[in-house]
Amino acid sequence: MKAAYLLCFVFAASFLVGCTQTEKSEMKFDLLERGGQHSKTFEKTVTKTLSCNYLLFLPETYGQEQKSWPMILFLHGAGERGSDIEKVKVHGPPKIVQTRKDFPFIVVSPQCPEGDWWTTKSEVLINLLDDIVARYDVDPERIYLTGLSMGGYGSWTLASEYPDRFAAVVPICGGGNRIMSLTLKDVPIWAFHGAKDSIVPVEESKEMVEAINARGGNAKLTIYPDANHDSWTETYNNQKLYDWLLEHSRVSRKK
Repeated sequence: MKAAYLLCFVFAASFLVGCTQTEKSEMKFDLLERGGQHSKTFEKTVTKTLSCNYLLFLPETYGQEQKSWPMILFLHGAGERGSDIEKVKVHGPPKIVQTRKDFPFIVVSPQCPEGDWWTTKSEVLINLLDDIVARYDVDPERIYLTGLSMGGYGSWTLASEYPDRFAAVVPICGGGNRIMSLTLKDVPIWAFHGAKDSIVPVEESKEMVEAINARGGNAKLTIYPDANHDSWTETYNNQKLYDWLLEHSRVSRKK
């Protein structure tokens, strides 16, 4: 019996020694700050340094039981670019989780630098996604992508470049190139747009959805007849959207 206790003690000590201080702080963060949204910084050097600031939301019951969580990667619009991470909280999921500690998704909301565009940030975003999956209890089969306006364009682009990474995609008042339909035909997509959008014409979403479905894809489009550019508030406030997301997984796509 003493030998067994000694073995357990040695194993535990070895585990703690093997953890870096960053990793131990990360584990503590998971337990103490779940149910809130916190500012983080991602940085990784491959052939060049990839970095971005982002908001991370963990549900209030995160870590209380052994389970993996669905995750939403949210891409904001052009007005939220810059270095003030608080600006990212003005729309969409990062706004909702400020009052919804029970929101049933891990939410990752990166910030695009001033003067840049999500369509040029795919390498940063996919490496950030890899980092989050490695650090947190994310279900890799239930990772969802959404974005509005500039983030809508970014969602179409990132999904077309990495279609096997996302269980479903929700681009809002964005657009893309019809050639993207080649890689998006197997990805469940629900696009949203305002019929009176004076910033991004509704035809942008129509063309993408039509191109995907012409290839036998699974895309649908909701058009709000009286909405201008803000077609995201009603969308993100609709529980049916989140129910629809949770109906999809990468596993179900393969069946």
